[in-house]
Amino acid sequence: MSLEPKQLIELARTARENAVAPYSHFQVGSAVECADGRVFTGCNVENSTYGLSICAERVAIFKAISEGARDFARIAVVAAAREPVRPCGACRQVISDLFGADAEVTMADLQGNFETMQVRDLLPLPFNRSFLY
Repeated sequence: MSLEPKQLIELARTARENAVAPYSHFQVGSAVECADGRVFTGCNVENSTYGLSICAERVAIFKAISEGARDFARIAVVAAAREPVRPCGACRQVISDLFGADAEVTMADLQGNFETMQVRDLLPLPFNRSFLY
């Protein structure tokens, strides 16, 4: 059974509390819901070399993959922002590649505002496997 968007956001909000963001102080949480109902969460982890930092969305996705998940339904991301936070370009590419264009991305702030969009609207012209053949 599928979670309501607010439930997925709350799981992401809880994961956000574990973020390691000593440089930007921008803590982000994410929650991935799989087609079988399992949910995996993640938070951003910064590194002093910045390039080695990883976003909450990719932490949650890679955590799910490491546990055997392959069929993703949707993802939520939450941060302390003036409006619902958007995934960065790298995360949009990973989400697009693993979730597909029809998957839902719910973006939220800490004030309870959120919006849901399809991946295709966040990344309309993705690089995909068709370029590899």
